[in-house]
Amino acid sequence: MILKTLKSNRSINLLFVPAVAILFWLKNLLYPFSYQFYPGENANILFVPINSITNNLDFVRVLISLVAVVFIAGFVQVINDQYMFIRVRTKLPSLLFIIIVSGFTNLHTLHPVFPATMFLLFAIYNLFITFEKTKPYSAVFNSGFFIGVGSLFYLNLMILLPAFFIGITILTRESSWRKYIILIIGFIVPLFLAFGYTVITDRISEMFLIISQNIVTPVNHFKSNIPLHVFLSVLVLLTLTGSINIMRQYDSKKVSTRKYFAIFLNIFILSLLSFTFIPGTSQEMLVIIAIPITYLISNLLVFMKSRFWSEFLFVILLGIVIFMQFSNNIF
Repeated sequence: MILKTLKSNRSINLLFVPAVAILFWLKNLLYPFSYQFYPGENANILFVPINSITNNLDFVRVLISLVAVVFIAGFVQVINDQYMFIRVRTKLPSLLFIIIVSGFTNLHTLHPVFPATMFLLFAIYNLFITFEKTKPYSAVFNSGFFIGVGSLFYLNLMILLPAFFIGITILTRESSWRKYIILIIGFIVPLFLAFGYTVITDRISEMFLIISQNIVTPVNHFKSNIPLHVFLSVLVLLTLTGSINIMRQYDSKKVSTRKYFAIFLNIFILSLLSFTFIPGTSQEMLVIIAIPITYLISNLLVFMKSRFWSEFLFVILLGIVIFMQFSNNIF
């Protein structure tokens, strides 16, 4: 009965999003903390002012992360409502995103990945605008631009750029090379402006050091983190089940839905590859991975024929996220 209520399309369900977020963030609001950044992680050019202003204000940092996650969850819902790739009107994606991200308790505070994720969603929104368009140059430029801006908060967001090259190939009717050049220009513009700022302020060597630190500094927040391993195992199980389910539905899905999910698949794969090829990538990338798996699991739970199994899987997910809130006191 819990899932049946939450997956309906009633507007009142949107009130559950901030309410659930506050409940899961409550412990950290009462006992706030700051993220332990590795060298360079908090020094990206657009994140520096936020980091400086909130320095030594742990409660503010936790509060900002809460507000950011609620905003991201809302935009996750907006994208689905706008493009309807889950072909049932439901408010489940926003709530499911909140639940999944709430399980990453070490990220219940300010981190560059949150503003970067906002701009990633802006980029995805503009990318989807290009569907079946012949000259979608403005939307293509915007997609590249937002990825570039997001990378100035969280550098490793750059690894997702190839997903947008593939995306405009899949979605648009435009066969010209112009769309690829426009995407690159959009991506480069904010980076060029940032580079110009470092030249004016004589911080070029510092900039290259920060880039190097973000890429090559080995970071591993997963080691010996048993609760996180358990939570990720549950997410892997749900992701595999959702993948099998959507493959069964593939022939019955609309062309647009197939293409949208293909783009999310590319984002998912590239995010996973970042763990292998970028030593500086760690648990923060899970926030980005949460976007495609949110839609995948939402599709699974909405279309699952067995009410018992859909409710059971949702309760398991909810239960493990609740467990994660107290796992630090147990292990």
